[in-house]
Amino acid sequence: MGDKIKRLAILGSTGSIGRQALEVVRAFPERLQVIGLAAGRNVELLNQQVEEFHPTLVSFQEPGQHLLPLENMDFCSLEEITSHASVDLVLVATVGSVGLGPTIAALEAGKCVALANKEVLVMAGEIVSRKARQHGAKLLPVDSEHSAIWQCLVGENDLEVARLILTASGGAFRDRPLEELARVTPEEALLHPNWQMGRKVTVDSATLMNKGMEVIEARWLFEVPFGKIEVAVHRESVIHSMVEFVDGSIKAQLGPPDMRLPIMYALSYPERWLSPSFPGLDWTALHGLTFGKVDLERYPCLRLALEAGRQGGTYPAVLSAADEVAVQLFLEGRIGFLDIAGLVGAVLDRHSGASHPSLEDILAADAWAREAALNRCLQ
Repeated sequence: MGDKIKRLAILGSTGSIGRQALEVVRAFPERLQVIGLAAGRNVELLNQQVEEFHPTLVSFQEPGQHLLPLENMDFCSLEEITSHASVDLVLVATVGSVGLGPTIAALEAGKCVALANKEVLVMAGEIVSRKARQHGAKLLPVDSEHSAIWQCLVGENDLEVARLILTASGGAFRDRPLEELARVTPEEALLHPNWQMGRKVTVDSATLMNKGMEVIEARWLFEVPFGKIEVAVHRESVIHSMVEFVDGSIKAQLGPPDMRLPIMYALSYPERWLSPSFPGLDWTALHGLTFGKVDLERYPCLRLALEAGRQGGTYPAVLSAADEVAVQLFLEGRIGFLDIAGLVGAVLDRHSGASHPSLEDILAADAWAREAALNRCLQ
């Protein structure tokens, strides 16, 4: 296993996770080979990546933009890339519902899928996890919180797990007085205190919608009921998550807030690769690790996500779609920060969910929620 090179496809290669994944590839050229790259709008960066890594499969979603073709390079759909016979491992690092179809295609082809897209399991966790089981495919978490839980569970008996504890930094406005949140700007929301992430997930971190989505993801990744999953505020982002066992023991995974480390763990699994390129944790710089309860008055989006997760069916898909629209409207300056929760909550209130939905039901709910969110904004 250690001598075989892994042939990798990266969806969302020009985004934050995709760029950091390519840093991991550069650190391990003898172990990782880029076969496929897919991006949305950043044609300039994608051209640079194509020129450097020479993928044979490329997908680009922005019409009218020029992508430099290389010899032996094919332009494909996302599903064609993720199911291609030459690909061993797929990293889904897109944002939003666009990642769902390619993930299912990869699982149906029996591929290993390293999942960094929250919306895939939020929208269709029941279907995606079932596809993985049916086709003998593996879902490997990339989010730092889920990677931490995954690592803590290695060698453990699932029946002996008492609870999962997801940690949250609190986001950009964790210290802002509540009365000031109505006036905060998109630029301020994008100043995360600990992490360098994409725009959507950084705003979701400020609202803590991301943590609610991570609870839903954890339910499907680790087959743990919602009642055994908790969230704790951990400002330093050093402990990435914890697992408590029935005897009261707790295992925690620690590391610097650097997404290249969980990415590397997913890409190297089931091995661990030695890398002098990425920083370790400097214990001498730690002045303390703090924990606290989540204030749901400050973070109403977390409450909405937890409620949607417990309701199940198509409610999480509606939550995800409405949030995607609301965050984009906030970034465009069309609604305020506090309006994100209000808009998502209003769309959820109008939804009549279906239990155990089909993929068609989920996609229909996603489309309905997007239209409902936009229409409400225009009212």
